[in-house]
Amino acid sequence: MSLAPALPADTERSVDELLTLVAEGNERAFAAFYDGTVSRVLGLVRRILVDPAQSEEVTQEVFFAAWQEAPQFDPAKGTALGWLLMRARRRAIDRVRSSQASRDRDTAVGIRDHEPSSDDVAEKAEILIEHHRVARAMKALTGVHREALELTYYGGFTQSEAAARAGVPIGTMKTRIRDALIALRKHVTAA
Repeated sequence: MSLAPALPADTERSVDELLTLVAEGNERAFAAFYDGTVSRVLGLVRRILVDPAQSEEVTQEVFFAAWQEAPQFDPAKGTALGWLLMRARRRAIDRVRSSQASRDRDTAVGIRDHEPSSDDVAEKAEILIEHHRVARAMKALTGVHREALELTYYGGFTQSEAAARAGVPIGTMKTRIRDALIALRKHVTAA
């Protein structure tokens, strides 16, 4: 940083002019630029982040970046204040996203590490009872319905493969599967 000559006290410089001087490394221009814009930047960042401590931290980061990136400012593309506020908004939103990602990771780790207590015996008994219900209901189905479910659910065949194995058109197989599932549901709930 070079210490440039003092800015004339009687000259009120615009924010655009100050940022142009900042791009040349003028520290006094940066101080004036900071003083003239910090309340707007902090207000914008605080509206996005809400947390005062994080808002101040992000505001510092914005001005540090502004010092470094001042040569990128092009007055033909907009005002210095707009350039600065756009950077502040982006940095604040990045902080929100980063915080949310961190919370999501912590939640995922907590869920992953949490081992719910389970009653394996009761769960296995319930599965066995359900298996017996389905087996009884399968026996109550007609032959073509049972064949359709055995080919697709137990055999693992697609509907078109099951149709080919049963020697029926695909539409017929789809109808058989649908009707078989309806009938199976009735038998299972009745048992």
